[in-house]
Amino acid sequence: MILVSYDISDDKLRTKFSKYLSKYGFRLQYSIFQIKNSKRILDIVSSDIKNKFEKHFGQTDSIIVFRLSEQCKITRYGYAKNDDEDLIII
Repeated sequence: MILVSYDISDDKLRTKFSKYLSKYGFRLQYSIFQIKNSKRILDIVSSDIKNKFEKHFGQTDSIIVFRLSEQCKITRYGYAKNDDEDLIII
């Protein structure tokens, strides 16, 4: 899994970037996406950020990619508890 956090000042680029990320994952917060997929897809996303988007980022833009292992512990509070994968309601 990877988390992508971004702060992009250009509205058009920010919208394009968020639409790109939404093809592979879902929005956790306004500027944070969670992407769970195969290693190949995660590598493609990381490569696309570097090769397709990075050249458009300005000096004030910030993009951080966190690679998380399956051993990472995630604790959720508030509304985020509803996103817990172990929760099954029948």
